[in-house]
Amino acid sequence: VQLVESGGGSVQAGGSLRLSCAASGRILPGNVLSWYRQAPGKEREFVASIAWSSGHTEYGLSVQGRFTISKNNDKNMMFLEMNSLKPADTATYCCGRRLVCITNYADWGTGTQVTVSA
Repeated sequence: VQLVESGGGSVQAGGSLRLSCAASGRILPGNVLSWYRQAPGKEREFVASIAWSSGHTEYGLSVQGRFTISKNNDKNMMFLEMNSLKPADTATYCCGRRLVCITNYADWGTGTQVTVSA
């Protein structure tokens, strides 16, 4: 499955962006799709995940209450609504796919850049 992210851009602090992750094929039950981000010189950071069947969501502590992950099963797409953006949210955001009981990700997108200015 190929994953393609879109929706990144430059915004001022306090602004909002909506990222999309489109899968080239059907996402089957038993998969988890996630958003991770990485800023220059920093380690990759977990942002959010959503179970494709149940819709169960999880969030990283730094984005809880500000970001919302969602999905459209019919279109094989995942979204990340980002509100109250901070300069610390500046990073390349990537989506990944893994099986529920497997920690390694099978597929990754190439990422979309989000830049938040003060």
